[in-house]
Amino acid sequence: MDHLTGNGHTRAPVEILDLGYPQIIELPPPRVVRPRKAWWPALVLFLVTLVTTLAVGSEFALSYAHNVAPFSGDDNPFAAILAPLAHPHLLVLGIPFSFALLGFLMAHEMGHYIACQIYGIDVSYPYFIPSPFLFGTFGAFLRIRSPIATRRALFDVGIAGPIAGFVVAVPLMAYAISISKIIPGVQQNAEIIFGQPLLMKIFTGMFHPGADPTSLLLHPIGQAAWVGLFATALNLLPGGQLDGGHIIFSISPRWHRWISLLTVFALVPFGKYLWMGWLLWSVMLTLTLRHPRVPKYPGVTGGRRVLVVCAALMLVLSFTPAPFSHSSGKEAWPEIRNEARGTLHDLRDRVRRLPHHK
Repeated sequence: MDHLTGNGHTRAPVEILDLGYPQIIELPPPRVVRPRKAWWPALVLFLVTLVTTLAVGSEFALSYAHNVAPFSGDDNPFAAILAPLAHPHLLVLGIPFSFALLGFLMAHEMGHYIACQIYGIDVSYPYFIPSPFLFGTFGAFLRIRSPIATRRALFDVGIAGPIAGFVVAVPLMAYAISISKIIPGVQQNAEIIFGQPLLMKIFTGMFHPGADPTSLLLHPIGQAAWVGLFATALNLLPGGQLDGGHIIFSISPRWHRWISLLTVFALVPFGKYLWMGWLLWSVMLTLTLRHPRVPKYPGVTGGRRVLVVCAALMLVLSFTPAPFSHSSGKEAWPEIRNEARGTLHDLRDRVRRLPHHK
């Protein structure tokens, strides 16, 4: 009687019940197969950038050896790169500048890259951008090809690059200034005079106390460190989708919008009176004010908030209000306007001299 059910029938065996229901098979989670990264574009760009920075570095080395400021007495912006390419043996002279600059850029980008790898973010290899003038490169960048899952990950990815690059740039700058020369009036005939960030002024006071900062002839390694500090300051500008913007957004999206707007408005007078390039950066920040949404949790807490203070300190030490002399909007705009007028007059005269065809 114990085997009877309420309707008078005996209980069905378990084996018969199993036949009426599909067996549940636990499968392992699907394996995400990411496409293989193409390494050759990054390698080609790196090799081209190596050549261009070696060429420009040779100009810095030759100027330093002859006790003159770089780009002195030459209005051609491509002259620094054309001469070494015409005489390849000069490229060897550019090794200190090139290796120091590429080392900084690689450290900065690898900081981002390693942070992405820790959080499982799909990211490309670093792409270096060659340039035919001035420093031989426009920098480097990474392509992040998958969403960033948390604000903590966004913070770590954003701040890792500036910290890694700054750690490389500081000792380079300190060493370079310690071996640099003090030559009164060295920048009088220079076509381009580079401004001095606060960190550079501190090291100059340490290694050359009492010296006039305008008399400092910076070693080529110092020129590379200067570029590194300049790039660090640009990346840490608190706004848009720069590294500084990522850091602000990871803490508070609401603050990000208002701080980005304040940065844009602050850069406008900087562009008019100090360096016209700040106007371009204000436009770029305006176009990238809208930051992609990132889930809040886990957020930025504890020691990471201390790193925010470190990021602000790096920005203060690296920032150069007037990175290049005679390049403010107030000074450059009349020249641009006069050159544009001259070009239009020449074009109009050529059109008038064209034969009339019936």
